[in-house]
Amino acid sequence: MSESNFIRIIVADDHPVVRQGLVTIIERELDMSVVGQASNGWEAKELFCKKRPDVVLMDLRMPKLSGAAAIQNICTDNSANVIILTTYDGDEDIYNGIQAGAKGYLLKDTEPEEILYAIRTVASGQKYISKAVATKLKERMEKPELSQRELEVLQLITNGNTNHQIAVALFITEGTVKYHVNNILGKLGVSDRTQAVVAAVKRGIVKF
Repeated sequence: MSESNFIRIIVADDHPVVRQGLVTIIERELDMSVVGQASNGWEAKELFCKKRPDVVLMDLRMPKLSGAAAIQNICTDNSANVIILTTYDGDEDIYNGIQAGAKGYLLKDTEPEEILYAIRTVASGQKYISKAVATKLKERMEKPELSQRELEVLQLITNGNTNHQIAVALFITEGTVKYHVNNILGKLGVSDRTQAVVAAVKRGIVKF
């Protein structure tokens, strides 16, 4: 098979063992070739520009430049085909990855055969999202959106701030903070601040 007939792939992950494992799986296939490896988001972006692969297999959490930011940058090129392969399955992580332009989303416990099938599917111009991920994405699409201000308040709550501290930090009144907190509880479907933090972290909306 000539090189032009290979599906040319870049593997981007900050863990060398994971990268090597993926390379080994891919290189066994007669129709695939790994043309580059990246250990951070910047490398992935630069390698894409240099190699112009058919598919980029990328982790979502990467140093120097996050996976989502790298995907968004790479996907300004309409020919880009990015598959996210990550351990992060929070619905907000999934939503942000797809919004950034990824055409595939898999979790790292996916069987090798499904990873290879996803690569071939995305290389052919189609999308591939695993069933478990698709279910969470559908649920995310049905949930009410938090405003930017509500996200700021929620992150400050997660950081352990009181309403007074949040009001000072955001230059708003405590009454306004309470208004946002009530909206957050309602949108997350919880009854108190602790439950809000647990739900938000689980979904990937905020980080500790």
